[in-house]
Amino acid sequence: METTRHFTATVYVVNDGATALHEHERLGKWLPPGGHVDRDELPHEAAVREAREETGLAVDIVAERESIDSATVRSLPQPAHVQLADVNVHDGRVGHQHVDLVYYGAVPSREIAPAGDDEADPERWEWFTPAELRAEDALEADVAEIGRRAIAAVD
Repeated sequence: METTRHFTATVYVVNDGATALHEHERLGKWLPPGGHVDRDELPHEAAVREAREETGLAVDIVAERESIDSATVRSLPQPAHVQLADVNVHDGRVGHQHVDLVYYGAVPSREIAPAGDDEADPERWEWFTPAELRAEDALEADVAEIGRRAIAAVD
């Protein structure tokens, strides 16, 4: 079986010392906003779009950019993390993976009002402080750690 890989973009949105996570209905785990990078998008644009669709919030990406540019090349905001996630595994074989470019972003409020179709209900979202990220056993270790790093970087 051949492994299919898709590029995805995730953004840990931060406001006033906390990051927003939602309980993903199908996957049964807490996650930040994110999704597939469309064919006509750059990764940081996908992160902003996904956050807007899933939360209704306008995200300002917090990322470094290289200062290397030319007439035909421009630097893009650098993801804080690049991860490889196994999406489906059958009989010990990985059939689908996501190459996830993870960004940090600042948002102006905590009012969750999804702007896209078929998004998680606003009640499925919670804002987690660093202490809550450390204490919550239901969170995947990477989600808790990156959430804490995002809060430290944005605040």
